[in-house]
Amino acid sequence: MLPIDAAAHSSRWRRRHPVDKAVLGLGLTVLAISLPPWPGAALVLVAALVTLLGPAGVAPRKLWRAYRVPLGFCVTGALPLLFQLGGPEGFLTLAEGGPERAGGLLLRTSAASLGVLLFAFTTPLSDLLPRLVRAGVPAPVVDVALVTYRMSFLLLDSMSRIRQAQAARLGHTTRAAAWRSLAGLGATAFVRAFDRAARLQTGLAGRGYDGTLRVLVPDVPVSRRFVAASGTFLAALAALTLVLERLLP
Repeated sequence: MLPIDAAAHSSRWRRRHPVDKAVLGLGLTVLAISLPPWPGAALVLVAALVTLLGPAGVAPRKLWRAYRVPLGFCVTGALPLLFQLGGPEGFLTLAEGGPERAGGLLLRTSAASLGVLLFAFTTPLSDLLPRLVRAGVPAPVVDVALVTYRMSFLLLDSMSRIRQAQAARLGHTTRAAAWRSLAGLGATAFVRAFDRAARLQTGLAGRGYDGTLRVLVPDVPVSRRFVAASGTFLAALAALTLVLERLLP
């Protein structure tokens, strides 16, 4: 199981309805995109970070391990705004207003990423996917997503075991050996994936599969108090942004 999935299954908010957490997490994401970068996105970034480390109870090390990848994409996307190609001053020069645009984009994207991570760190996919049928998503699409989600962990575990076996047989000592081991890993994973899929189809057929996977979903009601508190919190962030935008230069 991936660290973010393990954290979601052990989260303090695991027993809350996904709608509760979607209002807060995805609401922060919408605010980060729609509000001005300064001070709006900066406030959203701080609010999401405090919520993740505080009420949601996410460990700082786990958050950083999951956040550093999207943060790297945010930085990579903001860097080109600093420069311009061509012009009278040279082939590559600092763009006029580039730092301001790059900083704004970095604030927006990094804050929006934290909002998405807030939802991901508190909501396992096994709790979310079965409920999508009630939201109007076709049942076959949800079934394929559920099977893919569950089989991905089995394949990741198989690949980890294969790599350990290859390392124990000195399969990574040289560059040529490493490439051969990588090719063998890909071929073995491909064969095992088809083998597991065939066994899964046989097992479902033996259990009278009629086109729908029935999954037991805990009956958790939507907390009106939590949703109202989240909406108030989001509205307060938006109002504070408008006030600070007038006061700050």
